[in-house]
Amino acid sequence: MRTWLGTLVVIALAVGLALLLREHSGNVLIVAQPWRVELSLTLATLLIIAAFIVLYVVLRFFAWLASRPGQYRSWKTRRAQKKDLHQLQRGWISLLEGRFSDVESDLRKLLSRTRSSQTRVLAALGLARAYQQKADYGRRDEALDIAKNSASNARLHEATQIVQAEMYLEQNRPQEALEKLAGFEQAAAHHTTATRLLLHAHHQLKHYDKVYSLTRLLVRRKVIDAEQAAPLIEVSAVARLKENGPEGFRPIWNDLKPTEKTQPKIAATAAAIQEQAGNYEEARKILEAALSVELDPKLLSRYAHCPPDQVAKRLSKAEAWLKDHPDNPDLLITLGSLCLIGQLWGPAERYLQRSKKIRPDVKVHALLGNLYDGLGRKDEAFRHWKLAASGAYALPTVELSRLLPAADTADDPMFFQENIRSSAEGEASNPVIYAASAVGYVEDDALDASRPGTLAEKIPEPDAQDSLLDDYFDSAPPPGVDFSQSSDQPSKKTDSH
Repeated sequence: MRTWLGTLVVIALAVGLALLLREHSGNVLIVAQPWRVELSLTLATLLIIAAFIVLYVVLRFFAWLASRPGQYRSWKTRRAQKKDLHQLQRGWISLLEGRFSDVESDLRKLLSRTRSSQTRVLAALGLARAYQQKADYGRRDEALDIAKNSASNARLHEATQIVQAEMYLEQNRPQEALEKLAGFEQAAAHHTTATRLLLHAHHQLKHYDKVYSLTRLLVRRKVIDAEQAAPLIEVSAVARLKENGPEGFRPIWNDLKPTEKTQPKIAATAAAIQEQAGNYEEARKILEAALSVELDPKLLSRYAHCPPDQVAKRLSKAEAWLKDHPDNPDLLITLGSLCLIGQLWGPAERYLQRSKKIRPDVKVHALLGNLYDGLGRKDEAFRHWKLAASGAYALPTVELSRLLPAADTADDPMFFQENIRSSAEGEASNPVIYAASAVGYVEDDALDASRPGTLAEKIPEPDAQDSLLDDYFDSAPPPGVDFSQSSDQPSKKTDSH
C-alpha cells in the first residue's frame, strides 16, 4: 500500500513539473570562457535530473563493490553457522533417541570446528549427557569442563552449573550437586529448575527441614501439585517430629495442614511422641482423626495399645467404626485387643473369633492364645500359639494320607533316641534309634497302608473345633522334629550305655 501511494506521489510531481515547465519558456545561459551555452529551461531541468540519476547509480555501484569482501565473509559465517546448527540438531536428536555412538561422532566433530561459544557449550553438554547415560564419568567430566570453559556469559554458565548438578544427583553425589547449586540458593524462588534440584539434593542428604520448606515453595509456585508433594511432606514431617521430640512437637504439628495430619505415617509418629510424653488423650485424638479418614491397619494396631483407663473411650469409638465396617478384620482385632486390656474376656473372644473367620492370620491366633492362657484354658492357648508360630515361620506340613519312606541313616549326622514303653508291662524296652528325617516312621504302617481302614484306625478322629481349624491351617508336625524333646516338655531320653 505504501508503494502504491509513493508511486502516485511521484507521478503527480512529474505531471505538475511538466505543466510548470510548459508554461515557462525561459532559457538557461551557461558561460564558461571561451564557451557559451544556452539551453531552454525544460532541457536544463531534464539534464539535471538525468545527471543526478547517473551519479546516484555510479556511487551505488562503487559502494556495492566496496562491500563485497564483508558480505562474502558474512555469507561464509552464516553458512558455517547453518552447518553447525544442523549438526548440533542431529546430535541432540540422536541423544533423545538413545543412539549415543552417533551423538559422540557428531558432537565431537562439531566441537573441533565451531567457533561459536554458545554452540560449543550446547555440544559439550549434549556430549556430557551421552557419557552420563553410558556411565563413562571420566569423559563426561571432560565434556563438562569444555562447557564450563566455553561459557561466555552468565546464562551459559548457569546452564552448565544446572546440568552438572543434575548429573551429580543422578550419580548419587548430592553434596557436590549442592556445591554447584550454591549460587541459586537466594534465587531459588525465581528459578524452578534449580529449586527442584536443590530439593532432590537435600532429600538425598536427609536435610528434612530444607525438604519441607522447598516442597512448600514449589507447591506455592504451582511447580508441583499436592499429590506429588504429599510423600515429600510426609517423610520430612515424620523426620522433623522424631528429631525434635515432645519438646519441639507443637510448632511442627501446628505448621501442618489438616489433611496432612491425617496421613497414616505422620499420625502414627505424632501419636507415638505424645504417648512418650504421657499425653495419651492427645494421642487418642490424633489417631481418631486419622482413622476417621482411613482405617489404616498400622494406625489401628497403635490405637489398640493404651493404658486401661483409655479403654472405654477407645472401645466406644471403635464400635462406632464397626457399624460402618462390620467385616474389617483389623478393626475386629483392635476391638479384641482393647477388650483384653480391659479384661473383658467374653467380648474379646467374640471379636477375635469373628476376625479369625474372616482372616485367620498370625496375630489373631496369638491374641486368642493369650486370651485362653489368661482364662486357664491351656490346651486351647497352646493350640493357637502353635498355629501362630506355624504361620509366622511358614513351617512345612505333611499330608496325613502320604507316608515318608525310611531315610538312609548311614551318613545322617543326627540321631534321635526314643524309649518305647510297653503298655502291658509298664517297663521300658530296649531303646530304638531313628534318623532325624524319619522320626515316627514304622515300616508296618507303610506295608499296611494299602489295606483299607488300616491307616484310619491308627489316626485318631479330630474333634469338631480342630476340624474347623484344619480348613485354614495344616498343623501336622514337620518331618524330622521330635516334639517330645521341645523345651516346654520334660525330656523322655534316657542314656544308654
